[in-house]
Amino acid sequence: MKSQNPNQANMRCRPRCSAQFDTRNRKCSACGFIPPQTDDHPAPAPRPGEEGAYFSPDAYPELAALEAENFWFRARNHLIVWALTRYFPRMRRCLEIGCGTGFVLGGIAAEAFPEAELMGTDIFSAGLAYAARRVPGAELHQMDARYIPYRKEFDVIGAFGVLEHIKEDETVLREMFAALRPGGGIAVTVPQHTWLWSRQDAYACHVRRYQVGELREKALRAGFHVVFETSFVSLLLPIMFVSRMFQRDRSDINPTDELRLPVAINTVFENIMRVERRIIRLGVRFPLGGSRFLIARRP
Repeated sequence: MKSQNPNQANMRCRPRCSAQFDTRNRKCSACGFIPPQTDDHPAPAPRPGEEGAYFSPDAYPELAALEAENFWFRARNHLIVWALTRYFPRMRRCLEIGCGTGFVLGGIAAEAFPEAELMGTDIFSAGLAYAARRVPGAELHQMDARYIPYRKEFDVIGAFGVLEHIKEDETVLREMFAALRPGGGIAVTVPQHTWLWSRQDAYACHVRRYQVGELREKALRAGFHVVFETSFVSLLLPIMFVSRMFQRDRSDINPTDELRLPVAINTVFENIMRVERRIIRLGVRFPLGGSRFLIARRP
């Protein structure tokens, strides 16, 4: 993976004056704003005091320990990497917002784009410490996704399990659009179906599960042209439904238990997801599923 100086970006001064400036100068020439550092990471669009609204930073140690072995995270990574190589094979510069522990970013670097310039951002600087260990060559910034300071900078912007945490999801989509180079695109995954809402969603600080078609409509309103869309976790949807309904009226269940599956069950589920991914690669698009995946381009 190529390493790039994080102070060489075409950036808007956020949240100060919105003027465009070259960050090699270290500060905005219009208002004098200098992006601060948060736990050794640049914070070009900080929003102090709002972090707790979207996720719990205390979850990062547990999440970092579980992601690499859990079937869902592994299967989602494979699907994302396949889609990026199909729809953006010449990707050179990629931003992942809400990168968390860097699990997806690491998969992109290791499996498909070792020479790409990768940037990961998160509203929590705590998550970036794990991302730095997983993807040592990536640029990592603390940033509020509602105030992306870059303009026409990236070939691809990813948001994987992010928009469902943010009330102003359409604001984020518009910011992603502005930060893309013309012809670039977004890759987005979100949880789907309001009837699957459970304690798991509340624990994860979700503000919504998306209805079928909702993400597409919001992407179109932001100016995107949708080129690929499918549900996934579709073959496992009946099992997921039973699990979530079982949790709905129980207060004695740890929501993270479904990430701590016995090895045998985890292996079976991963194999089912592998079959599902092959079906998607053959051109089948699932109408229903626990999650939704969308690829869209900026004209």
